[in-house]
Amino acid sequence: MKAPDFAYVRPASLDEALALLAEHGEDAVPLAGGQSLVTALNLRLSAPAVLVDLNAIPELVGISETNGIVRIGAVTRHRDVGTSEIIGARLPLLAAALPHIAHPAIRNRGTIGGSVALADPATEWPACCVALDATIVARGPEGERRIAADAFFLALYTTTLVPGEIVTAIEFPVPGTDAVWGFEELARRHGDYALAGLAATARRSGAGLADVRLVFFGVGDRPMRATAAGAALERGDIKGAQAALADELDPQDDPATRAATRLHFARVILGRVAGRMLAGGSRGGGHHGG
Repeated sequence: MKAPDFAYVRPASLDEALALLAEHGEDAVPLAGGQSLVTALNLRLSAPAVLVDLNAIPELVGISETNGIVRIGAVTRHRDVGTSEIIGARLPLLAAALPHIAHPAIRNRGTIGGSVALADPATEWPACCVALDATIVARGPEGERRIAADAFFLALYTTTLVPGEIVTAIEFPVPGTDAVWGFEELARRHGDYALAGLAATARRSGAGLADVRLVFFGVGDRPMRATAAGAALERGDIKGAQAALADELDPQDDPATRAATRLHFARVILGRVAGRMLAGGSRGGGHHGG
């Protein structure tokens, strides 16, 4: 199947892009990496009159660090996020997540802002944003907004973005020297969507952990933060943390996987990540299983 006819515009500035989106309203769609949008076009699931390509706007690309904040432009490619020296040194959780994102061709073209704006609950970047207490920066007709990642993702493919508004950057506070993290994902095959995944952060506190943030993906309609499980982990109670997930996660049955299976996978990966994070000197890590 081929995409429906549409007009194509490639603005050179953010103001020009926003003006085009405002002019055409619901008939216009922004294009970042296009890895989800092009598929939707070809399947006729999306039929915009105008495609507004954001890839020629310099201010939407790049990674920088200023005053303890790492800023990633929305049109920065997945590959460039995961291989950046700044990211490797300051936000290693993002570097650990990169190999789990689909396949090299998609990592080379897809963008972090596109992934965040799409809000697919089975993908890695949204969960990492919540785990790292990121701020989503958006611009629209009313100017710039800064939205806590915790509040940005509302439901399946649904965010707090309003019509005519686009994600321009994601900002991450640099974790302290006592930070620990963990990442784990289970999928049928490498590159498939996660059956269950976990992005976790915490601070080392004596022999234990403090400020634990456990954010699951693939087991609900958005990144799911498990606060009761995190509190149990702060007490060093891994089994209690695993048990708490029954009341905190909301996986659904689908034709291929039962909800109970996804919940079991979530408990398994929590046990693995928690064990590494509680181990002396461990900073967690990422593993992929099928």
